Formats: sequence, C-alpha cells, structure tokens
Amino acid sequence: MFNIKTILAAAALIGAMASAPAFAQEHETITIQKQHWSFGGLFGTYDTNQLQRGFQVFREVCSNCHSARLIAFRTLAEEGGPEFSEAQVKALAAEYEIADPSAEGGKRPGVPADRWPSPFATDQDARDANGGAIPPDFSVLAKARGVTDAFPWWITNYFTAYAEGGPDYIHALLNGYEETPPADFTLPEGKHYNHVFPGHAIGMPPPLTDGQVAYVAAEGQEEVPQTVDQYSKDVAAYMMWMAEPGLVARKETGFKVLLFLVLFAGLMYATKRKIWQGIEH
Repeated sequence: MFNIKTILAAAALIGAMASAPAFAQEHETITIQKQHWSFGGLFGTYDTNQLQRGFQVFREVCSNCHSARLIAFRTLAEEGGPEFSEAQVKALAAEYEIADPSAEGGKRPGVPADRWPSPFATDQDARDANGGAIPPDFSVLAKARGVTDAFPWWITNYFTAYAEGGPDYIHALLNGYEETPPADFTLPEGKHYNHVFPGHAIGMPPPLTDGQVAYVAAEGQEEVPQTVDQYSKDVAAYMMWMAEPGLVARKETGFKVLLFLVLFAGLMYATKRKIWQGIEH
C-alpha cells in the first residue's frame, strides 16, 4: 500500500518533469561572444577616440529615449574619458535647456556643472512615448548588465580580471535583432525579436542601422567603419566609461597596492631571517 506522502511525492516529481522543458526554455542560457576591449584586463585603459565616437552615437541616437542622470557635462572633459576640451563642453552644454525654477521662464541654457538632461519631462511622458515602459537610464547600465559563463569556465574570470560582461551584453543585444522570428516563436504585438534579449521579445525597435551616424576621422587617423557592429562597440565602451569613469585610476591603485604587498612580504621575510639567524629552532 502507498501512503499519502509517497503519492504526493510522485505527483510532484511528475509535475516537475512535465514543466522542465518550459522552465529550461524560459531560462535558457544565451551564448554571448566576448569582445576585445581596450579597457579589459589588469592594465587596460579607455580608448579616447572610441569614447568620443561612442558619445556621438549616444547623443545622436540613444539620448532621444534614454537618460543619463548621473553624468555631468563637465565629466566629458576629465582625463581618462572622452577628453573633450573645456570650450567644447561649455558649447555642448549651452545647446541644451535645463529646467531651473529660479531662472526666468523656468529654463536656462546648460552649463558644464549641469547633469545630462532627460529626453522626457516626466516619467509619464516617457511611458506614453514608449508603450508604457520607461527606457532605462544609461548612467550605470553597463555595470548592471553582465554575461553568465557556464561552470567551470567562470572560474577563469578571476585570473583574467574579466569585468566587461556589461559591454559584451550591450554589443550583442544591439546586434541581436532579427526581422523574422523563428517559426515556432510567437512574437507579441508591438515587440521586436532579439535572440539575445531574455525571452526574445523586446519593446525597443532596432536603434542602429549602417551609415546612421557619420563618423569624421581626425587628421592622421584611419577611417572607422560606419556599421551597426562598430556603432554598438563604441557606444558600449562609452556606457562602460559612464558607469565606471574611475576604472583606470582604480587599476593603477590596485597595481600599486599589490606591488607594495609583495615588497612588504619580502621585507618581512628578510627581517624574520635576520632575527632568527643563529637561533636553533
């Protein structure tokens, strides 16, 4: 005779087996190819030219829907970033109107100390323009996204200092749109198919197209491809800088600390040998 506990356990097992395929499909692991980034690794640094191109993509395309509330205009001139001149930053800020109750008419031209203005006056305006969803703020989005490596490969990330999961994901997402979804996939109305986005149905339409942003190569520099792949790499790098503008300084400090610890350990070992020299132990 089977008792009630055995019957319940069997029923739970059957239910779990029946729902396993659906669960696996919902939580499927997306393989994202890791890109080469100038700021990757222990000694990586930002590429100033790439950050300037990424800012151009952000300004001309992304900032029409996405905000960057934590970024002040003046940071664009700081060392280690896009490194625009102070005159360029001042002129750029003046092109935008900043809401200021103390100003005549409630608005004034921007100054370098102002933060990047939101494209929408209120959250409700953002919802109304984007099908009920508020586009995520770009300030720290590159640190809020990441790549999941299967066991045991994620262990190697500790040795390679891999921390570029956010830019890798953003680059893959921007290149992951497909005009025609698979035959067995039902795309909800108003959504777009993206094989990288979790669930594959994303509300944001493809934001980039080849030739959309006109790069102008500086004198002595090679022409940069004006393709979706290049745009996505540049804007992902810029978003990484926005999320972690002190990345290079942090790496330099970490290297100095490690060097100090190695030297300190050597001095301690030499001191120990000196103190215990000639003493039997």
